Amino acid sequence: MLVLSRKPGEAVVMNGNIVVTVLEVEGEKVRLGIEAPRTVDILRRELCDEVREQNLAATSSGFTELNRLVGLMRKSLKNLR
Repeated sequence: MLVLSRKPGEAVVMNGNIVVTVLEVEGEKVRLGIEAPRTVDILRRELCDEVREQNLAATSSGFTELNRLVGLMRKSLKNLR
């Protein structure tokens, strides 16, 4: 992780086309301005984490249902024999 110190009004440039500017520092809060192409997704980390958790939950419940269905199909096939 790169750690930088910036004052209000100062900025950092990433990848040549993303500019992050410190707008204001007030107590423990820092306001940032981000200029980036519209093709770049910008999300707060807690939102990314929440989406990831929801996707994992949806995927695992899908596997549970799929496994239950496979079990029922196997049972039905055994009963046919």
